[in-house]
Amino acid sequence: MSRPMVLVFLLLVLIITSQFEWKQQLVNDFETAPSISQKQQQISKREEAVKEKIILSQEKNIQRLNELVRSLREQLLQCRGNNDTINNSLTPLTENVNELERQHILED
Repeated sequence: MSRPMVLVFLLLVLIITSQFEWKQQLVNDFETAPSISQKQQQISKREEAVKEKIILSQEKNIQRLNELVRSLREQLLQCRGNNDTINNSLTPLTENVNELERQHILED
């Protein structure tokens, strides 16, 4: 009779210890779950920071491009102004050349 009692006792001890191990595994799983979510939050925060940096750099590039466009427009206006003054100053010269050619033709 003592042998079956010892076997039952050992069986009970085995069951109890195995349940403690299961509970520890469950507790460890619950403990790691928040750390995983925290890691995911950190990763998402890093991704957001990178996205913000990209957006800021793109905004800076857009501002530079706008400044370049403004500068090129000013240069274009200056060139147009220069062309107008050259054309206006050349008009009397071409008229003089045409007049001289007419006189030359008339003389011949």
